[in-house]
Amino acid sequence: SFFGLGTTADVEIGLNGEDTRKKIEAKIDKDKKAMYPLYFDGESVSGKAVQVRIREGKRLEHLGIKVEFVGQIQLFYDRGNHYEFLSLSQELAAPGELRSSTTFDFEFKNVEKQYESYSGINVKLRYLVRVTISRRITAIVQEKDVWVYSYRMPPEVNNGIKMEVGIEDCLHIEFEYNKSKYHLRDVIVGKIYFLLVRIKIKNMELSIIRRETCGAGSNQYNESETITKFEIMDGAPARGETIPIRLFLSGFELTPTFRDVNKKFSARYYLNLVLIDEENRRYFKQQEITVYRIQGQSFNAR
Repeated sequence: SFFGLGTTADVEIGLNGEDTRKKIEAKIDKDKKAMYPLYFDGESVSGKAVQVRIREGKRLEHLGIKVEFVGQIQLFYDRGNHYEFLSLSQELAAPGELRSSTTFDFEFKNVEKQYESYSGINVKLRYLVRVTISRRITAIVQEKDVWVYSYRMPPEVNNGIKMEVGIEDCLHIEFEYNKSKYHLRDVIVGKIYFLLVRIKIKNMELSIIRRETCGAGSNQYNESETITKFEIMDGAPARGETIPIRLFLSGFELTPTFRDVNKKFSARYYLNLVLIDEENRRYFKQQEITVYRIQGQSFNAR
């Protein structure tokens, strides 16, 4: 993280142990990914905050240097406003001038990071170290992002899902899944029972949908994204037939379920079962599932 200050100085933010810390490849744009050091809730964030390199024979006058650790939510429809839910600050230097290259250390101890990092379609939740060198004209601001994971204990109660799809006198299907809450490397196991089939079904698909909601009222935005879709049956089922389902979640770019994070956004997951008949009419049933992260899970990120 370098920032050129004309011909006077360069600034770099370095974090302690960054070379040995796990890195997360996170999606930061539609087609763009970047690597970030991984931190957890309650973990300290420390480093060589500012390495200010002063060019030979130059000096840097300033009105104070500070370092912050910030957690913020950015809503893409409201780009000018960043909602900060976490803001810690330390003064590194009182007003004065730097005549030679200087390094400032910093440490934010046992920082509570109550939310997990997230980069979605309309919203981004990010954590960053920000260094500000105040000057009379314009402040020099340099930022460095980190990525945060939040682990959850497996739920004590995890009931299965049992549902029916029916069109009177035409179709009656029951389907069940082994549970309603899944960790990121879990397997969805289920069965579909055909109790009555009087329409000509051509095929059947199961998909996982992520629905992102942000904002409120007239500024509420909903985006649905199909994470995966696969065919579980091709051809007409017979009455009394049972079709097994087995879907491994570890191959997909999932996040945990987020519900009303800081009253700004949610990201929820749904299993969507679609039946298509010979006239290409679609019949579907959707069921929400909860996704959570447990310790020791893979290091992919969104």
